[in-house]
Amino acid sequence: MRILYPFLFILAFNLMSCLPFKSLNSTTFIKANDVFILGNNVHGKFYINVTNTSNVELQIWQYPIDGGRHSPINLKPSSSVKVNVDKNTSLRIENNNNEEVSLKLKVKGDTGLSMGYKN
Repeated sequence: MRILYPFLFILAFNLMSCLPFKSLNSTTFIKANDVFILGNNVHGKFYINVTNTSNVELQIWQYPIDGGRHSPINLKPSSSVKVNVDKNTSLRIENNNNEEVSLKLKVKGDTGLSMGYKN
């Protein structure tokens, strides 16, 4: 029976690692005058908590992949915001400052999201 317990633990761990990843946490850096884009692909709804850990303000927009933009947010230093993002809509975080910024991201829901930078 003692031999069976480690085997069951390893089996359970391997099965859990195969389950779909439903959340992610990240510390993200955006260079001066650059943009971070999350979800510029076909996907379901997701929810994101963005915390601005830098000393300057950031601007956040939602961009549906079929065009347009909406829901602007000005995120002050040391502030957080929770954003509900519709399916097939990207979240664009703009750093319009002359210094690199950092932010913490906590994403739940569909996490099959593209991620990239654009200047």
